Parts: sequence; structure tokens; C-alpha cells
Amino acid sequence: MSTEMEIVEKVDSEFRVRTYIGKMAKFLTAIAVIWSIFQIFAAGSGVFDAITLRAWHMMFLLVVTFLLYPATKNGKRTLKFPPIFDVICILLSIASTGYLLYSYQTIVLRGGYLLLPDYIFGAIGILMIFEAARRVVGNLAILAFIFLLYNFLGSFIPGIFGHGGFSVNRVIDYLFYGSEGVFGIAIGVSATFVFLFILFGAFLSRSGFSQFINDFALTIAGRSPGGPAKVAVIASSLMGMINGSALANVATTGTLTIPLMQKNGYKARFAAAVEAVASTGGQFAPPIMGAAGFVMAEYLGVSYTVVMVAAIIPAILYYLTLIMVVHFEAKRLGLKGLSKENIPKAMDVIKKQGHLSLPLIVLMGLLFMGYTPLYAAVFSIIACVVASWLRKETRMGLKEIILALEEGAKGAVGVAVACAVIGVIIGTVSLTGLGLNFGYAVMNYTNDSLLIAGLLVMLMSIILGMGVPGVAAYIIVATVGTPVLINLGVSPLAAHLFVLIYACLSNITPPVALASYVAAGIAGANQNQVSLTAVKLGLTGFILPFFFIFNPALLLGANPYSESIIPAITAIIGCVSLAAGLQGWLMMKASIIQRMMLTIVGILMIAPGSLTDYIGIGLLGIVVAWQWVSKGKIAPIDRSQSI
Repeated sequence: MSTEMEIVEKVDSEFRVRTYIGKMAKFLTAIAVIWSIFQIFAAGSGVFDAITLRAWHMMFLLVVTFLLYPATKNGKRTLKFPPIFDVICILLSIASTGYLLYSYQTIVLRGGYLLLPDYIFGAIGILMIFEAARRVVGNLAILAFIFLLYNFLGSFIPGIFGHGGFSVNRVIDYLFYGSEGVFGIAIGVSATFVFLFILFGAFLSRSGFSQFINDFALTIAGRSPGGPAKVAVIASSLMGMINGSALANVATTGTLTIPLMQKNGYKARFAAAVEAVASTGGQFAPPIMGAAGFVMAEYLGVSYTVVMVAAIIPAILYYLTLIMVVHFEAKRLGLKGLSKENIPKAMDVIKKQGHLSLPLIVLMGLLFMGYTPLYAAVFSIIACVVASWLRKETRMGLKEIILALEEGAKGAVGVAVACAVIGVIIGTVSLTGLGLNFGYAVMNYTNDSLLIAGLLVMLMSIILGMGVPGVAAYIIVATVGTPVLINLGVSPLAAHLFVLIYACLSNITPPVALASYVAAGIAGANQNQVSLTAVKLGLTGFILPFFFIFNPALLLGANPYSESIIPAITAIIGCVSLAAGLQGWLMMKASIIQRMMLTIVGILMIAPGSLTDYIGIGLLGIVVAWQWVSKGKIAPIDRSQSI
């Protein structure tokens, strides 16, 4: 069977990178380390204006991209020096971004009027961004190119989506030098929140935090029925919220958790689906939310703590359902937990590795004290190093710090390139008025029906999110999708969480369910079966957003906190019931009718509302009584029927 990285490379070009030998390897390390140090300094000092920071960020990004990623899928992967074409791309990238840094103030002083050299270097810059995107996020590059063509071909499109068309000069001006183009909000969040939190994740990993999570999860759930699967859910959720990449999370934690689940008795496709669903949810789970929450706070103009608190209940319900699915499947199959000798003692884990959680404590403390996410990220990175020094076994030396700086920069490339080319999409939407026209079209087509509009926005969010890093996917759908929901009366916070969750769930949604495919490769299972199973296990994530756009009671802070207590409690009962219905087990094996009733109970009780809660509780009481009376009369379970 292929190694995990070979599996990842097959489904996503973001992970097809080169390695260098000799002096070039040291040069690449030096560039990556300098980039990371620059980003930390820029965030900590605040000396750079927005355009200057973004231009430097873009320059580093393009240089590292052309060094790391081959121009063709089958290009040589181990080199002494980059090919001449890549050297030319690097020089052109430096020239275009350098020209922007040199001339931007001059252009501003002349009132934004552009000269021929401005257009030439702007065109080169856009071309280099597209070439970088083609190598790293191919599907997104194609989508952005279609949007680019739309700027010129709008006059040939009839109806509401047509426009008069724009000249090449106008498009270059808007996309390269404008505030809503490639140097707009998308690359802005990459140059700040995204980069720093990916770097934070690299430092956490190098400090040994990943091992601490696995060991700690084992102490919590290892001995319970289906313990390995519960460990997978806990560990993958914690790592997923930090690294912000479902694929990377599956490729790392999945190599440990999936074989462990299979060894414990779970079917390969079930084990793979559990890992894919758990890794995906981390992107909208507090406290870090894969950095998407910080972008959302910028869009909404609110404190990050508002976004983080609002996402707590949806994330809990998502993972509670998954944990209970795992539990009921274990009970259904008669699976046990791990033996006592295979589980570390909780106090030993805390004594030896508990100090590695200090960076997260620092991060949370600073955020709740009102400090900016950038300030909190910088000090949390420093806290990673300091915390590692508290014990000799985890102490980060100069080598580990350099490796963390290098890995952070390289790990940021995929999301950053996506953010760069997304600038073309955002710029086109703004220049052509496509966003407004799309909103009007949806509202006219749906006759102002929020349910139908929500379904359309959901499909758009999933489609646009396929094969795109979580933060980048959110930025795309937030630009086009959220105005539609807000115009129909949805609160801005609920609308943004709605599109974020569905953009993230595209990782497990066929036909481009990349997280499911990677997990399937590790488990040796059929990709389509794993993807369909993952959709089933993640069902709460697919239905919950529709409930909170109609009634935001499940979003803490959207209403007074007291109004969220009862809806949260009933939703928890609903998630347990839904999990029982999905797996066909509550106190014992459930019949088909009982499974249908439990599934209906789950949906009714997740939905906020007294009437649905009363009906759900009544139906649940019937099922519980039914199973209580029938206990001991059901034939033993057939293990071969595991999903």
C-alpha cells in the first residue's frame, strides 16, 4: 500500500513538493526561515502599512512556491538546483512585487493614474500568481481564470449576469493595484492571521504537543468501548482546529488512529470515515477554528471572541454526534476498549507533557483579555518555545526552532497561494457587480424563500469549497453567499457560520471529498464508500446550519445566553438520538422502525423550538420504553453488518 504522503499527493497537488540536496536545500531553508521571522516581526511591530506587508508577503510566497512546486505533475522531485523556467518565474515575481513596493506611493500621489510600466508589471504579477496557483491549487486556478475571462466577455452574456465588458488596462488596474484585487482582503488575511497560526501549529508540533494530545486522549477515552475511535475523534479535532487543513490532519493523525481503529475491530471504511469527519470539523471548532474565525471576525467587524463563542455549540454538537456514533457502533459490534497496560496514566501524562498546553492557555487568555489575534499569536509562538524549556525531554533547541520556522513557512504556501488567486475572484465579483446580480437572481428565483436560498447557498459553498483550503474556501463563499442570506433576514454571524461550515464539509462531500479519499487510502478502503459513510457520520454538520439561520438560539451570544441553555440541552439529546438512529443501537439493537423514530427525534430536538422538543421527547420515550420491554429478546448482533 502507498505511504500516507503518496496518497495525499495523488488527490491534492498542494502536497507535491520538491526536495533539494546540497547548498540549494540550505538556501530554501534560509528563505523560509527569513519569511517566518519577517512575518513575526511585522505582526509584532506593526511598522508596515497594509499594501507593503502584503507585497512582501506575496514576494516571499511566490519565490518559495516556484522553488517548492514543479511546473508539471511528473516533474523531477529531487534536485540540486531549480530548472531555468522556475528561475525566470522567481525573477519575474520579484520584479513585479518589487515594482509595486517601489512605485505604489508614486502612483497614489498621481491620483491612481497608471503608466505603461505600471500595466506591464501588473500583468506580469497577475500571470505569476496564476502560474503559482496552477501548480499548487489547480482547480481553484481554473475557477479564477474563468472569473478573469468574465471581465472581458460579459458583453456576450445575456440577462442579469451580462455587463459591458472591461479593457485589459482596467482589469489590470483593478486586480493588481486596487484594494479588492490580488492585494486585497484575501492575501491580507494570509499575510496576518493565516500565516501566524500555521506557524503556531508548526511550533506546537515541534514542541511535542501532538504526542501530548494523543496520550491525553488515550487517558480520557482509551478504555471505553471503541476507545481507539474516540481517541481519534478527540486528537483529530484538537489538531484540526490548529492546522486548519483536513487533509494534513488526516495524513498525520490518521496514520496512527485509522490502523488502531481497524485493529480494535472497526471496518476499514468506518475507521477512515471517522478520521475524515473528525479532521474536517476542526476547521470550525473553537478556540482556533483553523484561523477562519479570525477572518470572519474581520468581515463582521467584531471581536474574535464573539465568533469563537458563537461556534461553541455547533462544534460540540458535531463532535458529540460523532463520538456517540462511534460508541453505539462499538456497542453494536461488542467491541471493547484498549487494555489498561496500553494506556498511559493520566497523572503521568500531565506531569510529563502537561506544560505543552501552556501556549494554548496563553492564546486563550490573551484573546479573552481583548488583545488582537495577531498579538496573541506572536506571544503564543514565543510561549511554545518557553514551555518546551520547562522539561529537558521536550526542550526545543536552535535546530528545532529553525525547523519549526521552516515548516511553518512551507505549510502556509498552499493556503496563501489560494488566497492570492482568490483575489482575482473577489476583484471580478466587485468590478462586474456579479455579487449583487447573483443575490438578486437567487432572491427572484426563490421568491424570497430562505429555505430554498439556503439550499442554493449550501450547494454553492460545498462546490466552491471542494479541493480548496478551509480559510480560502470560506473567503470565496463569504464574498458571494453571505449577502444573499443577510438580505433575506439572517443575522450576519449566522450567515457567515453557515457558509463556513458547508465550505469545510466539502472535504467529506462527494465527488471531491479529499479528506475522505486520503483516509480511504490509509485504511485501504473504497474511496466512494468512505465518502458516503463520512457524510452519514457528519450528518449533524449538514443539518445544523439550517436550524440556526432560522433561529440562532444555538449560537451563543446571538441572543442572551439564558435563551441558549434549553435549546442546547435538547440539541444534545437530539444528537445522541440521531447517532443511535444512524447506527441502529440505543440500549440494544434497534429495529428499522426504531431507527427511523430515533432519527426523527434527533432532527426534531436539534431544531430549536418547544413544539419540536415536546414531540421529540415523546417519541424518544416511546423508543426507550419499547427497548426496555424488549430487552433480552433480540438475537445476537451479526458483526458483518458494520457500515
